[in-house]
Amino acid sequence: MPRPTDDVQAFEAHATDADLDDLRARLAAARLPEAETVPRAASGPRRWEQGVPLADLVDLVEYWRTGYDWRSFEARLDRIGQFRTSVDGLGIHFLHRRSARADATPLILTHGWPGSVAEFIDVVDELADPKDADAPAFHVVVPSLPGFGHSDKPATTGWGTERIAAAWVELMGRLGYDKFVAHGGDWGGVITTILGGRFPEQVLGIHTTLAQAPPGLTTDGLTAAERAWAEETRDFWRHRTAYAKQQATRPQTIGYSLVDSPVGLLAWILDKFAEWTDTEDSPFETVSRDRVLDNVTLYWLTRTGASAARIYHESHDSLDPGLRVDVRAAITTYPRDIEKYPRAWAQERFRQIVRWRAAGAGGHFPSLEVPEYFVEDLRDGLAAVLAAHRP
Repeated sequence: MPRPTDDVQAFEAHATDADLDDLRARLAAARLPEAETVPRAASGPRRWEQGVPLADLVDLVEYWRTGYDWRSFEARLDRIGQFRTSVDGLGIHFLHRRSARADATPLILTHGWPGSVAEFIDVVDELADPKDADAPAFHVVVPSLPGFGHSDKPATTGWGTERIAAAWVELMGRLGYDKFVAHGGDWGGVITTILGGRFPEQVLGIHTTLAQAPPGLTTDGLTAAERAWAEETRDFWRHRTAYAKQQATRPQTIGYSLVDSPVGLLAWILDKFAEWTDTEDSPFETVSRDRVLDNVTLYWLTRTGASAARIYHESHDSLDPGLRVDVRAAITTYPRDIEKYPRAWAQERFRQIVRWRAAGAGGHFPSLEVPEYFVEDLRDGLAAVLAAHRP
């Protein structure tokens, strides 16, 4: 059971009507560029060759201004349970949903960029209190990364992934969870890897969609499919990471646009949802407009466009090449994710892979794109991880 503590406070965040009116006024007054100069096909990925197509953005901005309901998202967060606590001198916001099941296992879910706790709101309840009584249950903790959402913005450098992982261990211990399992993708995958590698006394095992291999491994002996994965990942890092380099080198500069212009913020984030989801034309084939706008509006109202970008300045390409994960690990790779590593490469870092799955559908945001599959896969993976710890 969680230890009672005065260090953890219940939290409710409700945007003022003035802030929401200001957002709608800025959307109405937005100055937009001319349309892109690529062929305007009715549908297909070529429409996105220069970024978010003007027609798509105009439609979404109009819905954001006139149809989107932020109060519904606020209510969802409150129903799950929101809290804040100070860890290592920084205020950390987190969702906490305790299971009613006596056999539940503590689980921390870590999001990445351009995500937020909004990535997990559709899966928390089913993970905590599954409809199937035979399915494993979890006490679910979903923190907002430093500089994201309602967590504090670091005022100095030093809040990289290693420090965040250590803060998560402190957070879980403060909640009474001295041993726990962890899941993450994107930056959350890096942090989850560090949790497994640095804190084996607390971390029972991990599940991740980002099994970053150590650098410099050879393609000798890989299958044709594994070689294709490796080449797709290399192509991503060579040709599709301008956003990461910008945020790693000049987060303050891009931050002015992201904090001052809701349309600029929307386009910057929507571009990634379009490119990184398992879709043929639009991210809204698999992710609802409301979920994307929940996420973007959270960035907007908390003014975290710049502070969230700084995680790249702190940690871009910084995962310790020598870090090895000796706790049990379950790894799932989604076909349209941006980084995919062959199992032979992943095993160089993750020494006890107890379950490996290549999903049939999904991209970088599986909890939003294929939530039912995501829950089933996460449960199965963590069941395999925990099997060694059962009496």
